[in-house]
Formats: sequence, structure tokens, C-alpha cells
Amino acid sequence: MKSRVIFFIISYLIWLGLTFSLEPVRLFVGLLAALIATWIAGDLFTKNPWKFTKPLKYFYFYLYIPLLFWEMLKANLDVAWRVIHPKRPINPGIVKIKTSLRSEAGLTFLANSITLTPGTLSIDIEPENGILYIHWIDVKSKNIEETSRIIASRFEKILTKIFE
Repeated sequence: MKSRVIFFIISYLIWLGLTFSLEPVRLFVGLLAALIATWIAGDLFTKNPWKFTKPLKYFYFYLYIPLLFWEMLKANLDVAWRVIHPKRPINPGIVKIKTSLRSEAGLTFLANSITLTPGTLSIDIEPENGILYIHWIDVKSKNIEETSRIIASRFEKILTKIFE
């Protein structure tokens, strides 16, 4: 039950942050949206909901959103350049990255963030070892530490503060 309550609160706060409006109609629609989301997926949120009672985690989450959008923009421009380039400079392959994240929510956020940036796709996760397998449009290295730094480190720094 605690997981559902925290899921509802987070959903509603995200709604308020995205709409940035205190109009009664928008507040009511946000309330309904948060209730429906909680009813559908509230029990899937986290096994340790107490972690999300710390306000600093929300601060880091709001820092994470612009970071994710910035990385998505850069990746979109990179992939667009590769598409219009006459020689199609790609070097696709599957790489293994290591992360310090161990929570299901943290690993899921990291995998989804990597997938949302064009040119990369999360294929598999080994949660017990913190390993992700990523399909990368332009493999620059096969070294685990190097690929982890290039692909995941920019997300992992903030996600660790949010989920661990």
C-alpha cells in the first residue's frame, strides 16, 4: 500500500511539474491521471518505497529530466548526421557495460534512458551483476570500463542519487 501512495504522490508531482499550472481544472485532471496511473501500475513501482520519502531525490530527478533531453538531442543530431552522410559512418555492435546501480528501478531507468537516446538500444540486463548489454550504432571501444563511461556514466551519476 505504501508503494501505491508514494507512486500517486510522485505521479501527481510530475503532473504539476510538467503542466506548471494551478488552474482547478488542470489540478483535477492531474489528480485523475495520477489515480488512474496508480490503479494500473502502483504496485510495480518499487520494492522499497521508503527511499522516495527523501525530498533531495526529487530535486535530483528534476535535474535528471533536462540531462536526459540534452542527451537525446545530441544523439538525435548524431544519428541524423550519420543518416545523411554519404558514407554512412556506422560501426554497429553489441557492447557490455557495467553499472553500480543495483535497484530494479535504477537499472530500468538507466536502460530506458540509454534506449531513448538514438543510436543505442538496451538488449539485456543482469541485475545481480549490474551488467547491461547495449546495441550501439558506432562502437568506439569493446573495453567494459570505456563503454560504460561513454554510454552510461552521464546518466548513472544522477540515477545513483535518486535510486540507491
